[in-house]
Amino acid sequence: MPTVTLHKLGQTFTDEVGPRTNLVVRAGIRQFPYPNLRYECGMGKCSKCACRVIAGAEHLPPPNWKEKKQLGERLEQGYRLTCQLWIEHDIELAQDDVPAAAALAGASAGA
Repeated sequence: MPTVTLHKLGQTFTDEVGPRTNLVVRAGIRQFPYPNLRYECGMGKCSKCACRVIAGAEHLPPPNWKEKKQLGERLEQGYRLTCQLWIEHDIELAQDDVPAAAALAGASAGA
């Protein structure tokens, strides 16, 4: 069973999940990583579930078109949309205070 470690706001949350687990689906039905994972639409449209992959990225499929559209350059920094990932191996993630869309908006507003 894969182990998921989520870092958020200086805290660390760890639990095992079943194979082929989607963390946003689990959070939506109030299972780990609920209530610690920030998410909203679950369809790759809002990017609120964006997390930086600290370990385990080598086991993930390449980013899909939704991730490329929502995350842009943040993909190069190791960010992925958890709603688009089905976990099959151990993974360690970090979720920032600011959702990816807000961070991108702030970056383009300052440019």
